Amino acid sequence: MFPLNFHGNNPLYTIGQIYVLVLFARAVLSWFPYSHDSPLNPVRRVIFTLTEPVLAPFRRIIPPVGMLDLSFLVAIIVVEILVGLLGRVHF
Repeated sequence: MFPLNFHGNNPLYTIGQIYVLVLFARAVLSWFPYSHDSPLNPVRRVIFTLTEPVLAPFRRIIPPVGMLDLSFLVAIIVVEILVGLLGRVHF
């Protein structure tokens, strides 16, 4: 499922798709070094606050493989499945 496939008549589906984009943004930001004086620091903090409640339980279950954190992948798959189910709900 492509992350920008929004259904205009289902707000839960749209929110879920936006959340998947936020998860992707966190994954991309994790590739860059963290600095307290960075202009991206406020954005990083907001993204961390939005995604950590979902990622933390996956991190407790799935240990990192080397330097690769697989919790992102599993979380994105689970959220996509839930979003796909929400896409089938009609209001």
